[in-house]
Amino acid sequence: MAPDVQIRYVDVETEGDRRQGEALSRIGGKGVFTAEIEAMLLRGDVDVAVHSLKDLPTALASGLRIAALLPREDPLDVLVGPPGTTLAALPYGAAVGTSSPRRKAQLWLQRPDLSVLELRGNVGTRLRRVESGEFAAAVMAAAGLLRMGRRDVIAERLDPDVMLGAPGQGIIAVEAPAARRDVLDLLRRVAHRPTERLARCERTLLMELGGGCAVPVGALADAHGREIRLTAAVFAADGSRAIRVQLAGTHAAELGRRTAEALFTAGAGAILSEAANHAG
Repeated sequence: MAPDVQIRYVDVETEGDRRQGEALSRIGGKGVFTAEIEAMLLRGDVDVAVHSLKDLPTALASGLRIAALLPREDPLDVLVGPPGTTLAALPYGAAVGTSSPRRKAQLWLQRPDLSVLELRGNVGTRLRRVESGEFAAAVMAAAGLLRMGRRDVIAERLDPDVMLGAPGQGIIAVEAPAARRDVLDLLRRVAHRPTERLARCERTLLMELGGGCAVPVGALADAHGREIRLTAAVFAADGSRAIRVQLAGTHAAELGRRTAEALFTAGAGAILSEAANHAG
């Protein structure tokens, strides 16, 4: 793409990485993975930052912008466990690991008997804890496993009707300072326009709902020619109920707003308030 550009990688351990024993909703939500990296961008310590889009708050730090989104990988969640493991066939009361309120709520919606326990850390750490038998299974994003070449650990690909993914799931976002026109112009060369359109739809929905790590919101936008079909849901934190809608349209942001309105009309406001209070 740009053979004259030299790339140097900088590893960053964020607060979310350091405080793996605590629930994300109690230590700052999505910002615990991004605040320190964004500070480095603003100071000029790094030129770009690479994130999973689902971990980026809808409101970025002032002076920063998403410069490019890369082609979307599989947006679904999967069950990780011994071969043949399925959500339906897990033993009564089985221990399932995840740190996501969205995943916890949907697990309990399907299987109220499960013992859903906090499981944090990088992919390798989580896989080792499942392989050791500490958990019967774990729910993880398909995209991260596929990008790392670990398709072998996927026991079941969870249908969106069972486990709806997070807005932006499966999408890599590249963030940069808004003032760095040279960097922004370079990154536009790798931007994937179809993915950007779907992401705009899902993140508009999330912004309208006021969602974050503390609020169990799922969304998935699919393109069918010019038309986008957006499936979205909000879940009670304890898995006791859910509100799900599906709308279609051709304008991404407008569809996200209309879908959020439909969720509120159906009673999502009460669930969102309860989830936020539960997290606090």
